[in-house]
Amino acid sequence: MIGKVLIANRGEIAVRVLRALRDLGIASVAVYSEADRAARHVRLADEAYCIGPAPSAQSYLNADAILDVARRSGSQAIHPGYGFMSENAAFAERCEAEGIIFIGPPAGAIRSMGEKTRARQLMAAAGVPVVPGTLEPLGTPEEAALAAESTGYPVMLKAAAGGGGKGMRLVSDPSQIAAAFRDASSEAVKAFGDGSIYLERAVVRPRHIEVQVLADTQGNCIYLGERECSIQRRHQKVVEEAPSPFVSPEMRAGMGEVAVKAAKAVGYVSAGTIEFLVDQNGEFFFMEMNTRLQVEHAVTEMVTGVDLVREQIRIADGYAMSLGQNDIRIKGWAMECRIYAEDPLNNFLPCPGTIHAVRLPEGPNVRVDSAAFTRGEISMYYDPMVAKVITWGSDRGACAATMNRALMEFQIVGVHTNRDFLLAIVNHAEFRAGNLDTGFIGRNFRGASLPAGTPVPAADIAAAIYAFESSRKGACLPSAGTTPSPWRRGLDGR
Repeated sequence: MIGKVLIANRGEIAVRVLRALRDLGIASVAVYSEADRAARHVRLADEAYCIGPAPSAQSYLNADAILDVARRSGSQAIHPGYGFMSENAAFAERCEAEGIIFIGPPAGAIRSMGEKTRARQLMAAAGVPVVPGTLEPLGTPEEAALAAESTGYPVMLKAAAGGGGKGMRLVSDPSQIAAAFRDASSEAVKAFGDGSIYLERAVVRPRHIEVQVLADTQGNCIYLGERECSIQRRHQKVVEEAPSPFVSPEMRAGMGEVAVKAAKAVGYVSAGTIEFLVDQNGEFFFMEMNTRLQVEHAVTEMVTGVDLVREQIRIADGYAMSLGQNDIRIKGWAMECRIYAEDPLNNFLPCPGTIHAVRLPEGPNVRVDSAAFTRGEISMYYDPMVAKVITWGSDRGACAATMNRALMEFQIVGVHTNRDFLLAIVNHAEFRAGNLDTGFIGRNFRGASLPAGTPVPAADIAAAIYAFESSRKGACLPSAGTTPSPWRRGLDGR
C-alpha cells in the first residue's frame, strides 16, 4: 500500500494534492525550488526538500533531482499534479523503472495522446469524430496551402506536439497561410522543441466542451459529465463551469460514451479529460486528450461529489474505482474563475511581487484553491495564478450570483489581479444568458471596454492594513519551546 507520496509540483495544485493525501492518512513530501523556500505547500507538507534554483528547468522539470528525493525520502509514489512532469511520458517510464508509482496514466497513453496528429489517427481509427483536416504533420507552407484548399477556409494551424494555445494560428484566406505556418512552427519550437504543424477545419464560433473520465486498472471506465470551457483569452481558459448550459442530457450521454471509447482506445488509467470542439448545431469533434488532472477539475467535484484526486491515488494503489457509471449524478451548478496576478489594462502583463495582504472569499457554497498568503511571493519564474475561486448553486443563476459575491470579497494588496475583469465577465448579459463560444472575450472585452477597476470599500482597506501589520509583528512565528513544523524535516537540512 502507498504510505508516502512525493508531490512533484508547486502552488495551489500541490496544496490540493497534499490535502487529499492527508484525508487518506498518507504522508506527503514536498519539493521546492530556491524561490519557493517559504511557499505554502512547503509549510504544509510532512517533509520538504530543495531540488534546485528558481528556473523550472533546473528544479520542477529536473527529473534526476525529483527521483533522487523520492528515493531519499522513501516515497512509494509521485503525484505530478498538472503542468511540469504531468504529461512527460519519459518521466513516467523512469518512475516505473525505479519501482516508483506514477499517479497518472501509463506512459504509452501519455505518448499516444501527446502527439496531436498521432492522437487524431488513433481516434479516427476508434470511430471517434475528429475535426476534418490532416492526420499527418505538414512539412512546408506549400503543403499547408494544398491541405487548406482541400479542407476549405477558414482553417486552424496547430502544433502537433503542443497544447495551451501555443503554436496555433487561425487562417481565413490563402494569402495568410505561409506567414501563419512559419509563425506557428516557430512558436511551437520555442514552446515544445518541435515545430511540427497540422491543419484542421476551423469550426465557426465553437464551444470548447470537455468530458471528465476516470479509469482503473480493472478495466472500468466512466465519465463524470462535461465542463464548459469556452471563456478563453488567447486559447487559455479563464472561466469554467459544469454542466454546460448548451448540453442536453441526451447530448451528455453521447459525448460521455464517445469519451469513454477514446480513453479505452489508448488503455487509459487514472483521471483524464477528452476535449471537444462543438459547433452551433451541437455536432462535436475530438480535439485532444489531457492525460492528467485538469486545472478546472474542482467544478466536476462540486457537482458530482467525487474527489478526483482521492480516486487517482486509490487507482494508482491498485484499487478499483469506488463508484460506477450509474452512481454519477449531476447536482446543481458549479463555476470556477482563475485569479491571476496580471494587469488587464496593460495587455494582461504578469505582475509578480509580494502579497502584502490577502482576504479570500468565504461563506456558503464557496471553495477557494490557493497557495496565497500574506507576505507570500508571486514569483516571476512561474505561472502567475493566485487562486481558483469555485462556487456552487442549485442552478446556473444562483451559482453565478454566488460567484459575483465571492469575487467581490476577494481582496489582495501588493499585486495587480484580473479580479475586476472576471467580475465583468460573470455579470455580462451574454454570459448570464449562456450565449458562449471561444470568441466571447475577444468580442466583448477589448480596449476601452476592459473594466477599469472598482473602488475598494473602506472596511476592506482597514482589513488589509490590519493583516499587513499583524504579519509584520511576527504573528506566524512559533512560540519559544514549541516543536518545529514537520515541513522542516527535509533530509537536506534546509
